[in-house]
Amino acid sequence: MTILKLLLLAAGFLCIGLGTVGIFLPVLPTTPFYLLATYCFAKSSERFHRWFTGTGLYKKHLESFANNRSMTLKTKLTILIPVTLMLTVAAITVDVFAMRIVIAALLLAKYWYFIFKIKTVKPVKVEAE
Repeated sequence: MTILKLLLLAAGFLCIGLGTVGIFLPVLPTTPFYLLATYCFAKSSERFHRWFTGTGLYKKHLESFANNRSMTLKTKLTILIPVTLMLTVAAITVDVFAMRIVIAALLLAKYWYFIFKIKTVKPVKVEAE
């Protein structure tokens, strides 16, 4: 295994850890970290990629996005709200006007993408047996 693959594998596990912490801490968004973990595993190890895409964490947070480029409204909001808050704090605290413009453009681009490029779907209800 090459150094790059080992680094990607380590990054994948780090992203799983951060994403899982994000389930409990609203400051860390779960889905982007799981997306990055999926990418890292896909580029580094087929075995770990299969393992991760078979976990409940992946199925709950990413499967609909990976299959249909869609998310539930709740998933979208759990990504958008914390990141918006962090970027807003950054925009308020930074003294450089050009950086405020960059942050505002980033916020607008993010909302445009989530509204127009990612379809919003209703949550799938799991029936009890």
